[in-house]
Amino acid sequence: MEGAKTMEGCFSSMMGNEPVSLSEGLAQLKGEHIPLLEKLHGLFDLCSKIETNDHPESHFGQLKSAVKVFMTELEPHSEREEQVLFRMMEKYIGVGMGPIAVMEYEHDQAKSLIGRFFEKTSGSDDLSVEMMREYSDLIKNAYLTLVDHFAKEENVLFPMAERMLTTEEKAELYKQINEI
Repeated sequence: MEGAKTMEGCFSSMMGNEPVSLSEGLAQLKGEHIPLLEKLHGLFDLCSKIETNDHPESHFGQLKSAVKVFMTELEPHSEREEQVLFRMMEKYIGVGMGPIAVMEYEHDQAKSLIGRFFEKTSGSDDLSVEMMREYSDLIKNAYLTLVDHFAKEENVLFPMAERMLTTEEKAELYKQINEI
């Protein structure tokens, strides 16, 4: 019985149920969420205006531009997580399952929604109001996916990585994410 209690405590601490101070690399990744979330909120506001405004054309043009800017900031952040952090964590929790698989799936979902937005809107400046609203829904769905995703990373994944990775791995994480 005592062993089970110890295992429960280990698992609990691994999942991030206790407050944890993040190392430099993990703190940087978490800090990158702040401007991304600000831009996401701006995208959501534009989508809401497109949805409720009788003449959404100007808002839709702003949305297209803002999504492009957002993607230029999201891409390197995603690369740092996918190519460095996730690969380091896989050594401990395995490949293709668990929290890393969920995180990568959510990255793919958000990028797919945004990619579909670009496919639907490229080369066509003559969209109906219904089409603008339909296509802006893709961005709203990406927003919902990413806001939830960032919260999972900040509350579960980053604390888990902080407890899991060695001091040397944390230093290597910081070095490698700053090369991207």
